[in-house]
Amino acid sequence: MQSFDLQLSISLPENLVVIERVEYEKFLNQDLKGQWWSMKDLEERTNKKIEWLKENVLYVKRFKEVLDVNQGGFVYYPQGRGQCWSFQATRMSEFLEKNFASIYSR
Repeated sequence: MQSFDLQLSISLPENLVVIERVEYEKFLNQDLKGQWWSMKDLEERTNKKIEWLKENVLYVKRFKEVLDVNQGGFVYYPQGRGQCWSFQATRMSEFLEKNFASIYSR
């Protein structure tokens, strides 16, 4: 079997760069750093309605034990009328990524 060395040159427009996927993902996560999501933000990010999120994620016992800020988590559960949900964006995003299969396979 013969092997060949091949070099390929691709020209990119000045406004584009190529970076490794790991670096790209770090960049995306930095965008979330220091941000808090509202329930509306979470609905938009997941493309799910509040009722679905509550039933399938937020009030599922095994998830709530991890999520609830009162148990060391990163989700503020409103205690009464007039209070709003609050989600630490980076950690909620990571949680959703890590638990995708578990959320959908209940």
